[in-house]
Amino acid sequence: MKIELKPIGVIHSSYKKRQEAPYQGWFRPEIVSEIEIFKEHEAGLKDIEGFSHLIVLYYFHKSEGYTYQVKTPWDKELHGLFATRTSNRPNGIGFSVVELVEKKGRILRVKGLDAIDNTPLLDIKPYIPTIDSEENTKIGWLGGKIKRWKVKG
Repeated sequence: MKIELKPIGVIHSSYKKRQEAPYQGWFRPEIVSEIEIFKEHEAGLKDIEGFSHLIVLYYFHKSEGYTYQVKTPWDKELHGLFATRTSNRPNGIGFSVVELVEKKGRILRVKGLDAIDNTPLLDIKPYIPTIDSEENTKIGWLGGKIKRWKVKG
């Protein structure tokens, strides 16, 4: 089986190197990034401004190699690759749930994105809380190690 993905756009970010980007976009909720949709896909943006949040899928184009046991910023222990969100993966697909700030033509200005500059964009989907959020969830080995916070401002 052969799978071929083609970017539908590119992400423009103030993060120029991997080490500049936060581990997750919500660590830097004030940072605004731009998602540029290629002209041939512009019609697909119709009605997107009605959504406050989007799911952004992208390709970790600067990722190099991977291992099946990973150390994370939240723990000194090794964890299985698929129990982490590391960018070093067999298929370097990343995702973020972002806040849509504004749509201007083919440009989406968003908050909460952790991708570096010139990251290839694979897809965008609307975030729908009744579908995309579960109430009774467990966070495995991350329990007690990570908290999410919102910065008002």
